[in-house]
Amino acid sequence: MSLRLILLGPPASGKGTQGRRLAEDLGLDYLSTGALLREAMEEGSAAGEEARPYLERGDYVPDALMQPLVERWLGERQGGWILDGYPRTLAQDDALRAWLRGQGGRLDGVIELQVPKQELVRRIERRVECPECRWSGQRGELNGAGRCPECGGLAGPRADDTLDNFLSRHEQFVRHTMPIIERYAADDRLFSCDATAPVDAVAERLLAISERLKRHGQAA
Repeated sequence: MSLRLILLGPPASGKGTQGRRLAEDLGLDYLSTGALLREAMEEGSAAGEEARPYLERGDYVPDALMQPLVERWLGERQGGWILDGYPRTLAQDDALRAWLRGQGGRLDGVIELQVPKQELVRRIERRVECPECRWSGQRGELNGAGRCPECGGLAGPRADDTLDNFLSRHEQFVRHTMPIIERYAADDRLFSCDATAPVDAVAERLLAISERLKRHGQAA
């Protein structure tokens, strides 16, 4: 059974690191909307240029711009997937639900990564990303000479990882994404995970949650 999962959490909660790892462990496709938009910016596409000022300010990209990109990505996948940080607004969640209904599909679960704000600030100060493969993590995870542990590319801080930008994105998360988390909690489809533990421990917790969801889906 191929799962369809949403991974939500504040900026720097580890969604990229854990989402990629979980997708690999489960054999699922993985979508990071942030990486998708940054790639579009680097390519100089119309969507990337339209998204640029929002990302540089730490604002959410408008639903009208984000939704077509996500639906195109989803439409190219036949199996299961993990959405990292999407949906980010109630309107995006409504659109995703409508898309799933139109495809005769369903969402298996939503996993929330929980990290205190002060820990998020510490992580932001140390976070790096590889422009080659989009791996992201902490400086201490890099190989010699600042090289990405996945592909060997030269990793460095993200351009949007300033403290002011983080504080803006965190405020946007509280305002726009927390209502989605509350919605899925009310539907009894939310699974929360303490993501302050070491990376391997958090990965084990997420895998255990996913296995529970898989067994539940097989029994349904």
